[in-house]
Amino acid sequence: MIRLAARAAALLLALVLAAPAQASAVAALREFLAQTKSARGEFTQQVRRGNAPAAPPSSGTFVFERPGKFRWTYLKPYEQVLVADGERLYLFDKDLNQVTIKRIAAALPASPASILFGGNEFERDFAVAEAGTRDGLQWLTATPRVKDSQFERIEIGFRDGLPAAMVIADSFGQVSRLAFSRFERNAKVDAQSFRFVPPPGADVLEER
Repeated sequence: MIRLAARAAALLLALVLAAPAQASAVAALREFLAQTKSARGEFTQQVRRGNAPAAPPSSGTFVFERPGKFRWTYLKPYEQVLVADGERLYLFDKDLNQVTIKRIAAALPASPASILFGGNEFERDFAVAEAGTRDGLQWLTATPRVKDSQFERIEIGFRDGLPAAMVIADSFGQVSRLAFSRFERNAKVDAQSFRFVPPPGADVLEER
């Protein structure tokens, strides 16, 4: 009986000591940013405002090259494209045939895109904390340090060292939930992916 109890105690101690060895979500994000120069994949997105019914899900593809270059393409249910070339961000709404242009320096800091697509200084713009495990993912919460940010919090869930999900809560009561799939790290990407030329006849609005 004493020998059995000793074995049980040793097993319990081993489990306790092994638990901290599991990489945290914050550590996973730091490692991801340090080791990832580019990536491509697919996403689905669900948006809900307050207690209202969720909007129909949207889906599409993404490709990025850090820092500051990405192409985020909505394919369903409506076609929209966001392209950042390192200096400017282009938002194209196909149905409206309208392009909005913003400077990256004004649009990217303290935004969800700045964490995954920007540089490695995310902890300069966000207060980051562990958020536990749920749905099989390790989560962190990032809260913008600036008080006038349009985002209240950003949550990122990691699986096997890669971001698998993101939750974005803005200051208008809207919550967007994204799931990533077919995530290919350090993929070879075409530089033309980050070049955008407004279509002929499109309304172009440039913020200065």
